[in-house]
Amino acid sequence: MSLIRRYKPMVPLLLVYIILFIIGVSVPGMWQPVAFIMFYIALGQAFNIFLGLTGYVDFGYVAFLALGSYGMALSLQHFGPELGFGAIVFGIILGVVMSLLLSLAVGAVALRLRGAYFAIATIGVNEGFRYLVEGLRLWGGSEGIVLSGKMREIFGREMSIYLSTFFSDVLVFVVAIIAGIVTLTILNRKMGFALMALREDEDAAKVMGINVTKYKIMAFITSAMFGGLIGAIAWTLKLTYVFPEDVFNITYTVEAIVIVMLGGSGTLFGPVVGGLIYGILKYYLNIILPGFQLLLLAPLLIIIIVAFPEGLVGSIKKRIKETRLYEYIK
Repeated sequence: MSLIRRYKPMVPLLLVYIILFIIGVSVPGMWQPVAFIMFYIALGQAFNIFLGLTGYVDFGYVAFLALGSYGMALSLQHFGPELGFGAIVFGIILGVVMSLLLSLAVGAVALRLRGAYFAIATIGVNEGFRYLVEGLRLWGGSEGIVLSGKMREIFGREMSIYLSTFFSDVLVFVVAIIAGIVTLTILNRKMGFALMALREDEDAAKVMGINVTKYKIMAFITSAMFGGLIGAIAWTLKLTYVFPEDVFNITYTVEAIVIVMLGGSGTLFGPVVGGLIYGILKYYLNIILPGFQLLLLAPLLIIIIVAFPEGLVGSIKKRIKETRLYEYIK
């Protein structure tokens, strides 16, 4: 029974995903908006594992998405004809491993820093890696990797369209569910309590005997691996191309920060709410006011964040603390 009680907060998450999926498949013309929103939900969940649980702001997070996208691209480009659908599986694995290796290298150095120094260092990693790819003409350099023709050659026209539309979007749902389970598992275990102590006061956590460096690296690596997953699936498999100026665009990191802070940093349900609000606003404002959407989007988000400094979910948790609903919101 204790296990069931621990994972009760997954119920509202799954309900949101089921509702979105039903809307996407049953309402004509709604699948792309739903897929767009799910990308931001998954991005927020992945980023929340590090930012939300540690309080450290990683401005270079998009580098993990970029390496994930390159992992899938390299797999399809070099192993697609021989492996077929196995190249997609290998691409996912390769993307995750590449992101893992980068997170180990960056985490070993950057996580010794704090605050603005850590943020600046991670920006440098992202920009440095991008210029390394372009300068050394690594993985196609600035010309990138275009896979639309290669995918038609490997899978055929109809199947390649299916893979880059419906199939890749369904995988994003799967990634979001797994990220939710991993986040909740961390929150329910010793690692979660250690990270919460670290976030509130790192020096006090050290005095209490918590190995803060170990837990920071664990959260950093976990978040990075999910970033690699999202890059491989929601970028390369869906868009069928990789250009460094696009995949290393720091805008995605800024959007992830907004989503986490909007929904509630360090909460399970926060990135889902933040991703829903941000994705809906961005998608429909772009349609209604193309070219001017940011003029409305930015002040709207500022108003919400100022009104709810702990995020929407953080504010809701305070209001329902004495009710039975509280055990479903984490």
